[in-house]
Amino acid sequence: MEPLWLAVFAILLIGYFALEGFDLGVGLLLFGKPQAERDRMVAAMAPFVLANEVWLVAVAGALFGVFPALEGPVLFGLYPVVVIMVLSWVVRDAGLWFRRRVGGPRWRSFWDALISLGSLGLAFGWGPALYGSAVHGSATGSWWHPVGVALGAVVTVLFLLHGRAFLGWRAGTRKGGSLALSGLVAAAPVIALLALATPYLMEHTAPASTLNVLSFMVLPFAPVMVGAQVWVWRTFRRAGSPSPSFF
Repeated sequence: MEPLWLAVFAILLIGYFALEGFDLGVGLLLFGKPQAERDRMVAAMAPFVLANEVWLVAVAGALFGVFPALEGPVLFGLYPVVVIMVLSWVVRDAGLWFRRRVGGPRWRSFWDALISLGSLGLAFGWGPALYGSAVHGSATGSWWHPVGVALGAVVTVLFLLHGRAFLGWRAGTRKGGSLALSGLVAAAPVIALLALATPYLMEHTAPASTLNVLSFMVLPFAPVMVGAQVWVWRTFRRAGSPSPSFF
């Protein structure tokens, strides 16, 4: 059961980077663009935002349920960066929800700037978070270590490139294979981390009885999550397909 749940956790985390990565990348690309172009960019990613955020919620649930012994060392050891990432997530989503609530270019430009700022904080924060997790959050100041900062810059650039590939795919100028490849590249840092951390994670899984209960309660709903993702991508895969008006 331990290998199964490690695989589930890995798929969820990789899926988050490959999917939510282009949302954050598009948010980063909003900076400095004319209003009409920003509107088109937000409309392109709008159908996918909420579905992609589900992956992060599932990652957090899997972390708490499958690796309860790591919750304290990792989250509390990385408390500052976790707070920054959560606030960035809130700011980014607030920008998406409020940008069209009132008319006027200044109002929309203000919230678009917050979308970019929140996307930057969330994307960059993954670097220190991944590095801190690699040292189990136990080293004092590990979250601001130069390696973590450099990794944050790498993740930010990868997400930005992934967002560019996604916009090209939505516009019909890039093939789906190109988008899939950019998603794999965006997830490369977390793939490397999981490969290095597999022995440690296997040693810190929950007891078999807990994993059995989780399997009974959670795995039956996995097809629903997968089906919803497939529906979203099939519905909005074509260039010019309708987007939710509330973004």
